[in-house]
Amino acid sequence: MFQYLHSFRLGEPRKYDPTFKGPIYNRGCTDIVCCILFIICILGYVAVGILAWSQGDPRKVIYPTDSRGQFCGQPLKSVFVLGFRGLVIAMLISLLFIVLLRFLAGIMVWVMIVMVILVIGYGIVHCSMEYVSLKSEAGSNVTLKDLGFQTDVSVYLHIRQTWLAFIIILAIVEVIIILLLIFLRNRILIAIALIKEASRAIGYVMSALFYPLFTFALLTIVIAYWAVTAVFLSTSNQPIYKVFNETNFSTSSMKAECQDSKCLFAFYGGETVYHKYLIGLQFYNVFLFFWCANFVTALGQMTLAGAFASYYWAFVKPDDMPAFPIFSSLGRSLRYHTGSLAFGSLILSIIQIIRVLLEYIDHKLQGTQNKCTKFLLCCLKCCFWCLEKFIKFINRNAYIMVAIYGKNFCTSAKDAFFLLMRNMIRVAVLDKVTDFLLFLGKLLIVGLVGIFAFFFFSGRVKAFENTAPNLHYYWVPILTVVVGSYLIAHGFFSVYAMCVDTLFLCFCDGEKVKDYGVHGILRKWLPRVGNSFTSQSFTKRQVWKSRCPYVSKVHVVLKR
Repeated sequence: MFQYLHSFRLGEPRKYDPTFKGPIYNRGCTDIVCCILFIICILGYVAVGILAWSQGDPRKVIYPTDSRGQFCGQPLKSVFVLGFRGLVIAMLISLLFIVLLRFLAGIMVWVMIVMVILVIGYGIVHCSMEYVSLKSEAGSNVTLKDLGFQTDVSVYLHIRQTWLAFIIILAIVEVIIILLLIFLRNRILIAIALIKEASRAIGYVMSALFYPLFTFALLTIVIAYWAVTAVFLSTSNQPIYKVFNETNFSTSSMKAECQDSKCLFAFYGGETVYHKYLIGLQFYNVFLFFWCANFVTALGQMTLAGAFASYYWAFVKPDDMPAFPIFSSLGRSLRYHTGSLAFGSLILSIIQIIRVLLEYIDHKLQGTQNKCTKFLLCCLKCCFWCLEKFIKFINRNAYIMVAIYGKNFCTSAKDAFFLLMRNMIRVAVLDKVTDFLLFLGKLLIVGLVGIFAFFFFSGRVKAFENTAPNLHYYWVPILTVVVGSYLIAHGFFSVYAMCVDTLFLCFCDGEKVKDYGVHGILRKWLPRVGNSFTSQSFTKRQVWKSRCPYVSKVHVVLKR
């Protein structure tokens, strides 16, 4: 009875199939309706862009205008340091790190852990030195509450309380990381083994290391198209002229009655159908931006998943693998599963646009004192944030199942969800610990590049005095470099994250499908822990353990 209820709730495991050899090649198109809808929306997006480009004039936001609405003067010239060199350094460090991780996975993980602790420790020491050095300066004991909001960020750096806050935050982060490393030390050893297996898979699919560059290029096109279209839409209003005099403002003709009145430029607007629906076009631009960006990300996930799945299920490597796994998987994804990619990214985009609307409503209601409304908005924002994270998790695993079995999005999402629920302890213990280690790698790269950017743009190092620009707001390029370096590191580390998730899902699904598909290393380090509910499955687990003598020790570790 218990076995029946469990099967009803979490679905039946995939039955053994002796003919299954990995990603299915004879497959059909999935989610065709959503594919057609996506193509129509893209064509409409192009039409909106052409319409905006024909009506808009970006000079309205670049050049000042006189009383007649004519452009005058020169563009405002400011020093904007984008930190391109810093982003290039972040890209090179990320690429170097994952290449070293491919050949020295175990050593690099431990080096990464130690370096993260040292970088955060250096941050604590540096903030402490700044805190002590401001002790004798006048005005440094002013509290942040008394100082209030300042547009010049450098003002806060002359306050001791700011550096004290940095010390506390970094110390808390340091303690949390150290405690996690202590309590998860045994799980980290298993996660390192999983990363080693992922490194071995990437060794057979080396082109995967450079696939993020293709994703970056597509995302750059999507972001650029959205930004240019938004600028042209926002500047497509027509100049509106009003009649002015010294005492009043009127739309009527007053020239004959009042000799002092003048017809001058007032603002930009318009009364045509195009101008009436301008807000709707801006909303469409934002929504299609989310949809296209999520589609590009989903395409990368499914492409990598198909390539790594072909490695996992290959009995003889690389003979049983495609000659070009990445190109083969990319072709299958675009040819057969554009609809599934559009479906998953559409669901995610709807949630994201709702979050944007909630933020807009919250911004408009900031002046109100209704605590009930604020509480309701806060709850809605929190719920949709959690829902977005959940949908991203489901989509990611659904794309893996689509890449392997070629089914539609809903079926693949259901299979992936039930499969993960049947292996929830493995997901919590191993997969998420591996994600934590990869996050430490991102944190390390961001910390190193951030420290370099700080000393470079602040001019505190004599070696950079002649090369660094003289900036009053040097925190702007520093934050730009830090955020950009995190996005770059995330893009490159996503290759490893996708590889680990694909191998993990293939292993969980492959125990019932084909014996040789379960790789020996994964079978050694990923025993069946807490996922068996019947005596029959327990007997199978004992037989499986007897075939792998190295499991007993790891089994005891996981039971802890």
